[in-house]
Amino acid sequence: MTSHEEAEAQISELDLLSSMFPNEEEFSVTDQLALAELRDYAEKRSATTPTFQVQFTLTVKLQSSDTVQHVLSLHCSYPPHYPNVAPEIVIRSPSLVRSQQAQINSDLTTYLRSACNGDVCILSATEWVQDNAETYLDSATPTDNQPGGVAAEDAIFTRLWIYSHHIYNKQKRKHILEWSKELALSGFSMPGKPGIVCVEGAQEACEEFWSRIRKLTWKRILIRHREDFPLSCAASETQTEIQKLRKFPALEEMAFDVHGSRGNHMDLGQLYQFLQEKACAEVFPMYFGIEGR
Repeated sequence: MTSHEEAEAQISELDLLSSMFPNEEEFSVTDQLALAELRDYAEKRSATTPTFQVQFTLTVKLQSSDTVQHVLSLHCSYPPHYPNVAPEIVIRSPSLVRSQQAQINSDLTTYLRSACNGDVCILSATEWVQDNAETYLDSATPTDNQPGGVAAEDAIFTRLWIYSHHIYNKQKRKHILEWSKELALSGFSMPGKPGIVCVEGAQEACEEFWSRIRKLTWKRILIRHREDFPLSCAASETQTEIQKLRKFPALEEMAFDVHGSRGNHMDLGQLYQFLQEKACAEVFPMYFGIEGR
């Protein structure tokens, strides 16, 4: 449970980041409602502990020695007891192949464990990336650069767990089904309030699905959790690996004992049982802030 002191430190750091990176292209909070919830708690306007973690993205642009500009995105999340525990940061960039991306994230995690000991450290992490990224960008092996080599996005199986305040609109529900089929994604969609969508497949296809979905009009929509699994670079083996990693068949809508005055609420107990059957029960508290049963 986040304390008021921890919440105050998180808000102070977010305000600092917002002033230092005023452009949305540089700094963007994924979920404004989660931010408002955290601010109300930090400023003691609400006694309710924040339900969702604040997630945000920082973009770092680097000019390399070969005059090519590289863009690295730091996807950040505050765990409940930050800054008394390290933040969760994942670096992604089209300039990094799979091995480079894995190494820079591993080394950043090591750095965060030593640097974040009770003090906010997102700026320190950003400076670390700026100071060290070129080492990873320049470390491509001959195999990485061979024709037919697979970029990081092509060599990763991704599972996105998307949360929406609600999903009622028939056209949106149609888009979810049609786009997932077009992009060869499996998963499931649970309409109602709240709305949940899980898609899984090649990372590039998942990113395209998210790009399309988020452009629609929503009261609130965000990626609550994502899973990335490195794949073999051998193209002949990729599809076999993807099939082994899939936990769901072709995406379809799921209904769990629909109830409520508008017929828009699902039985979350049945949803939890469904996730248990698919070996995904750990995402339930990420969505709802409570353990499933």
